[in-house]
Amino acid sequence: MTPISRRAAAVAPFLAMDVMAAAAARVRAGSDTVRMEVGQPSAPAPRPVIAAAQRALEAGRVPYTEALGLPALRERIARDYRDRYGVAVPPERVVVTTGSSAGFILAFMSLFDAGARVAVPQPGYPAYRNILAALDLVPAPMTLRAEARFAPTAALLAATHAAAPLSGVLVMSPANPSGTVITEGALRDLCGQARALGLPLISDEIYHGLSYGVPTATALQFDADAVVINSFSKYHCMTGWRVGWMVVPEALVRPIERLAQNLFISAPYLSQVGALAAFDASAELDAVRDGYARNRAILLDAFPGLGLGRVHPADGAFYLYADVAALTNDASGFCRRMLDEAGVAATPGLDFDPEAGNHHVRFSFAGSEAECREAVARLRAWLA
Repeated sequence: MTPISRRAAAVAPFLAMDVMAAAAARVRAGSDTVRMEVGQPSAPAPRPVIAAAQRALEAGRVPYTEALGLPALRERIARDYRDRYGVAVPPERVVVTTGSSAGFILAFMSLFDAGARVAVPQPGYPAYRNILAALDLVPAPMTLRAEARFAPTAALLAATHAAAPLSGVLVMSPANPSGTVITEGALRDLCGQARALGLPLISDEIYHGLSYGVPTATALQFDADAVVINSFSKYHCMTGWRVGWMVVPEALVRPIERLAQNLFISAPYLSQVGALAAFDASAELDAVRDGYARNRAILLDAFPGLGLGRVHPADGAFYLYADVAALTNDASGFCRRMLDEAGVAATPGLDFDPEAGNHHVRFSFAGSEAECREAVARLRAWLA
């Protein structure tokens, strides 16, 4: 009998990926399916990214890079913080990672010892909980409330710490699955509360660049020692390229470098070359974001008439997190039927909230406008 480690057995499935597999199987079988289950842009990587990678490939050698990333890319990321947020970030504190996923692994391993409790938002990105569990760390849910716009607050962090001492806190803005943006004042207060409690703060800013009339702030504006994690996957349309970055305190640079050397060697060279060129594609990428804004408007207009009108604040990212309690108490079964009977794939809320997720479904509007309109038409016919 093949043994299975306790860590592997403790990690829950990533339901969005399970739905993705089921939807892909339908497509392979020839069934027309509207894909709203996974948070990835339908647009290709921007033209400068593809051209830069092609030039690098034609040069004939695709090597390892330094574990912390190509120096030119680290310098360009640091410059972006100055230009975008007015924050001075030394390039030496920038770490290029194999997507944001590697960033979370490196952050958790460098900051916390086994058994440490780390506060995470609920509902929230499921990989937070699952990576923490895989590393023998304990996710401590901060249950988000409508009265706080489903965003974490300084008071909620303090209450979570008072209930059982924490070793750190992770926040996300714009958020997955809710799209909620933490306001500048609330983020300042969260950073201040974390400092007062002696807790390192990790800020997931992977959806920066994707907001709709709402400004986004970086935690580095309020805490120079915050660990910030970002990626080229979402705004830059580079999901499969698997390249992201971290900004870390100086004291963590060498420990993270040692971990990265052994766990990953380096992020992919071609992806790093493409990422450097992504900073020259803002006009193309802003046009993609404008398409998301149109899709968002289509869904927000149609969903109330479908019984899906109660959604979390969709300030940013490309999701609507809809309350389906009026339609079902079993969001997982609802999503299976919706895929099988209506040909629309979406993710059940249990992925994001193990306690109250049975009443919610996340719909991604990162596809085309035609796909969003088709989804609305299919849901209207199915729910009639």
